Amino acid sequence: MKPLKTAILGCGGFAKRHAQVLQQLPTEVQLVACCDRNAWKAQELSAQYSAGQAQVFTDHTRMLEATDLDILIVCLPPYGHTDEVEQAAQRGIHLLIEKPIALSRDKAWQMVEASEKAGIKTQVGFMYRFGEALEYLRTLDSGPVGLFSARYFCNALHAPWWRDKEKSGGQLVEQVIHMFDLMRYLMGEPVTVYAKQANLFHQQTPGYSVEDVSATIATFPNGGLGVVYASNGAIPGQWIKDFKLVAQNLTAAFGDTNQARFFFTAQPGVPTQTIESSRDLYLAQLQDLIQAIRSGGPTRTPLREGAKSLELVLAARQSAESGAEVRLA
Repeated sequence: MKPLKTAILGCGGFAKRHAQVLQQLPTEVQLVACCDRNAWKAQELSAQYSAGQAQVFTDHTRMLEATDLDILIVCLPPYGHTDEVEQAAQRGIHLLIEKPIALSRDKAWQMVEASEKAGIKTQVGFMYRFGEALEYLRTLDSGPVGLFSARYFCNALHAPWWRDKEKSGGQLVEQVIHMFDLMRYLMGEPVTVYAKQANLFHQQTPGYSVEDVSATIATFPNGGLGVVYASNGAIPGQWIKDFKLVAQNLTAAFGDTNQARFFFTAQPGVPTQTIESSRDLYLAQLQDLIQAIRSGGPTRTPLREGAKSLELVLAARQSAESGAEVRLA
């Protein structure tokens, strides 16, 4: 079976991570094109990860017209999305797209409609869904989940576009959406969301308009609660993304989705189980997409899931801006 011809659109830092994964699957995928508005970035990616064999483009339309692709990996910043999803869908090209998939609900569902109408396979970059400890959790009879709590702590200025709320959507939309996606994955669809956000630590930083502290509470149909709190003013050099879950028969503490300790609270003596894995989550999500393409089955995180998680964080931002609880459709 021939390798799936793959291109990367947007050749920044995340593109390199995806290119590294492509190199691990030489019989499954082949990097044939790199596209970035800055030609030197595309050239550098091609040179480093395909020995210069991948064609270089600065316009995605030209790339899609000139190459016969099977997969397009989209690593654009949130504000950079235009019609790349729709164009790929029209050509029957499958997609792996980084989160958030858009900055507006309308744009996100436009992407979903185009991809589902074309029947292509899509995978959104919520790679934490592929953690080994998380997969183990989903095999357990935990009973109804009553509480999910997660934090996302970092301390960095990031890129200039990231600090601009109009371009990134804010920390919740661009980063913490990972934790909201996990909450949805484990608890289902929330019915309301209430949030508070503030910029406390970067008021004197030029161009910094995103929040650096936030707290969000989501409610669920069964009465369960989800709590997500985040900051970009925590420990420099550390990225803390942990969470806890309390269910009827189980309490679980996750250092990340590969590492967790489970307490079986409904059993005598409260036995425990520890999962410690080093699974490459980026590799797992690409393998899942490849399997879906080869078999015709579903992916774990299609564009529809990306749109739903985006809707949730946009609702949280709306709540913080209005000061009122937001009811979700």
